[in-house]
Amino acid sequence: MSRRWVQANLSEFARDVMRDYCMACAVLEAQFERFEASGAVSFPVMRDLLGEAVNKGLLWRLKDTAHHLFRSDPHASPVALMLDWAIGYVFHECIKLKEDAYQHQHYAPQYRALQGRLMDEELLAIVEPLASMLAQTRESMDREIRRIRYILASSRRLLCLYFATHGDNRLLARLLHDRAGLVRDVFGDDHPRLVAALYGDRPELLYVQAAEALLEGGRPDEALRAIDEAETLRPDCPEALALRNAVAQMSHPTSSRRATTP
Repeated sequence: MSRRWVQANLSEFARDVMRDYCMACAVLEAQFERFEASGAVSFPVMRDLLGEAVNKGLLWRLKDTAHHLFRSDPHASPVALMLDWAIGYVFHECIKLKEDAYQHQHYAPQYRALQGRLMDEELLAIVEPLASMLAQTRESMDREIRRIRYILASSRRLLCLYFATHGDNRLLARLLHDRAGLVRDVFGDDHPRLVAALYGDRPELLYVQAAEALLEGGRPDEALRAIDEAETLRPDCPEALALRNAVAQMSHPTSSRRATTP
């Protein structure tokens, strides 16, 4: 993929990184909570999240998109390079977690089943110490989860810094509007920081730009809902008023033309 092509489609790449990052974080956090409750991580979920070279999963695609986005600029900022590093590190930690999940899900039950068979003392002396491997696998999963959580928390702060220059990205604004619940859940206490980084002291611009993107996509009803959100934050928002008028003209083009006919 050429550097020029990535730069020409920067808005799409930036939107995709944010979308896939949030989706991957949600999947991972659900597995981490499962581990805290039951001591297990689902191997099929981790396998699907990662995928394989011929059928890449969500996290693998995120890693690749991050490489394209953050490495395409020869003058990339340290923030971009650290984000690229963090996402790649999480990817490889998840590979280790997937393998530990497989061992825990398949080999631990096999060991317990075999241990339940009648064994003489000589065999028991060899087999029983192997039980410590099961505990070590669980400890390994716990360490991997703590590392992944720590890096993801740091990467959220890095994303806030990186996206400070993307305040005019309508595709990103539409994502933040359409998937507001997901983004808020993932960013948590950092969500206000993200919005402030993008739109400064005018958070209503998130909804203005989302409405613009929705109108461009032929979704006037959804655009009106975004306009409502903008006006909730700032009732006298001039951009929102202009968009509302544009939607009205789209809805009643004939009457609008008649009104302007002398």
